[in-house]
Parts: sequence; structure tokens; C-alpha cells
Amino acid sequence: MVEIEKIETEVADKKSQNLMNLIRRVHGLVENPDIEKHRQSQDHIGTILSNTKVLSYREVDVDGMYGEWVSVNRAHMKKYIILHCHGGGYSTGSSLYARTLTSKLAESTSMDVFCFDYRLAPEHPYPAAAEDAMKAWNYLMLLGYGARDVVLTGDSAGGNLALALVLRLKEEKRLLPRGLVLMSPWTDLTSSGKSFETKAELDPVLNRPYIDRMVKAYAEGQNLEDALISPLFGNFEGFPPTYIQVGENEILLSDSLRLHQAFIDANVSVKLDVWPGMWHVFQMSPMKTAWNAMDKNAE
Repeated sequence: MVEIEKIETEVADKKSQNLMNLIRRVHGLVENPDIEKHRQSQDHIGTILSNTKVLSYREVDVDGMYGEWVSVNRAHMKKYIILHCHGGGYSTGSSLYARTLTSKLAESTSMDVFCFDYRLAPEHPYPAAAEDAMKAWNYLMLLGYGARDVVLTGDSAGGNLALALVLRLKEEKRLLPRGLVLMSPWTDLTSSGKSFETKAELDPVLNRPYIDRMVKAYAEGQNLEDALISPLFGNFEGFPPTYIQVGENEILLSDSLRLHQAFIDANVSVKLDVWPGMWHVFQMSPMKTAWNAMDKNAE
């Protein structure tokens, strides 16, 4: 019995390694040093993975900013909506690329999802993205939604942006969203987490040089410990209930672990799931584990 279990473990490990190698190759094709080609490659992936049979996509203009509504083509929940902040290191990403997540969010929750194209660095460094996130929030309020009708989600840099938006709403003494769902959030632009070292050989998606380039593009010359740039250093007192998902094998693991502890210290209702063997924003991948994670988000 022990020998059989050992063989099964070895087979599972081999499958996981093969999948991680595939992720490395795909990410290598997308992560082009030419930032425009990088952005185009991401949009292409978003187009390929869009499920137009069960979903509908509606473009809107929000005071000059592109936005997209994603809805399931069936009876679905209208009372609550999701505002999603896409990832991409603040330098890449779009609503189109984010369909790899927004489509799953819409299907798993039966809620309408709104995603927006905030201005990107290096052309538009901090605080451009933060200003655009507030513009998206105000757009939803003008449509007649209340703050408690909105669940705020974000992946990677989008998780950073979602946290920064709530910090700013709190600063302005405005009502906060119903809840937060963060997938592999990038919370510390000082890159001080231990996982930058301990997970460097395991992460198939991110590496330190890439992170350093993104930090320079977005926040060069800024105080990286400013909570609106590195939300990890913020005051989370009064924050809404928050759910965090992170992969065990990603260099940003510490960003989630430390955020989780900071929420506990601030008496915020928070749950953290570390997914074994998974990488940065694994929820994007077309695999069963990604859907399982989305089902957990829907809870």
C-alpha cells in the first residue's frame, strides 16, 4: 500500500511539473520585452479563452475610459455585481485579457461583472490607475448601485488596486464594498517578502527582474511604502470581509501571508487559502483547479 501511494505521489508530482513547464513556455511567449507586443499577446489570449456561448460582453465608455460588462446568458442575480480590477503589473493587461477571469467569475457567481481599462505605466505611472479605479467605482454608484451591492475583486496588480481603492474610499469616509476577493494580490512593492527567495525556483510565471521592471515603470521616484502604492502597509481597520487566494509556488506568497496577518491584527473578517502546487493567478488557467478556486470565490 505504501509503495502504491508513493507511485501515485510521483505521478502527481510529474504531472504538476509538466504543467508548470507548459505555463513557463506560454508565459515566455506572452512576456515580450516589447511592452506593446506583450499587451497584444495578452489580448489575444483573452479572445481565445472567451466563452461567447454562455456569456455576453457589453462595451461601455466611462468618461473616456473603456469598460466591459460580462454577463451569463441565463437568469442571474441582478442585485449584486462584481467590480474587477485586472492584473498585469500596472503595465499590461486589459478587460479583454481579464476575460480569463471575469468569464469564470460571471459563470460561477451568476453575477454581472464589470471590468475597466485603467491607464497603464510607463506611459501613465502612479496615481493614474488609482484615479481610474475611483472613476469606475463612481460610475457604478451613478448607475444606482450602492456600495453594499458591489463585491470588489482583483488579481495580482489588480488586487493591489482593489485594496488601494478601498483605502481611498475609507480615507474619504465613503461607504465600502460588500466584500473583497483577492487572487495572488501584489501588496508590497518594496519586495521585502521572504518568498522572493524561497519560491524563486518554483514560480513558473513571475521572477524578480520582471517585478523590478514593473515597480520602476509604475512608481519610480515614489515612496514605495505609501499604502496607496503598497497596500500591505495600510490601516485596515473597518475593512469589509475579505477572501484571499494564493498559489503555494509563487514569489508573491509572502504578500498574501502578510496581508492576511495584517487583516487579523486589524480585526477584519478574513480567510486565506494557499493552493498547493499552484502558481501566480492560476485561476486564469483552463483547468479544473481554476474552476474549483472560482467556486470557492463564489461562496
